[in-house]
Amino acid sequence: MGSVTEGKLRFCIDRGGTFTDVYAEIPGLSDGRVLKLLSVDPANYDDAPVEGIRRILEEYTGKKIPRTSKIPTDKIQWIRMGTTVATNALLERKGERIALCVTKGFKDLLQIGNQARPDIFDLTVAKPSNLYEEVIEVDERIELALEKGDNSGGLIKGVSGELLRVVKTVDEEALKPVTLKILVCQTSGFV
Repeated sequence: MGSVTEGKLRFCIDRGGTFTDVYAEIPGLSDGRVLKLLSVDPANYDDAPVEGIRRILEEYTGKKIPRTSKIPTDKIQWIRMGTTVATNALLERKGERIALCVTKGFKDLLQIGNQARPDIFDLTVAKPSNLYEEVIEVDERIELALEKGDNSGGLIKGVSGELLRVVKTVDEEALKPVTLKILVCQTSGFV
């Protein structure tokens, strides 16, 4: 991780569903400082990671930092934060009800999956339940543009840099009644 910049603290924070752990690497202190806070404690603070940083900075600088003021960053080299909240929600199947929107013709893509499994010849593979309740097939199509010199139009760059050709664009107006139906069904389940 390199050396600590003169007089600056480094923070590593793990924000979980129940507890937030804040570790501060403090110049001159070989063990650092660890603080454990409730992730949600609105009677005492608005945000656990910010509260942890505030408390440790108060200890380190000897100066009071009011909860209502901004955290002074001049004594911080960096902050790294990870969270298990979203991962836990997925693993525990908690959270909002969702639908999967996928290109028409690929409705069962996630059901089929791929052939990656611990034992390729196991005939009794137990698959986890779906995260989504319903699949909406969207009438659109894109394909890889195989030739870089292809100027036939409708070319876009994918998120990982590949060149794609839009063969059929999404008709957003046609999707509105379908998504509205999903929203009404979902909200009526909670009334």
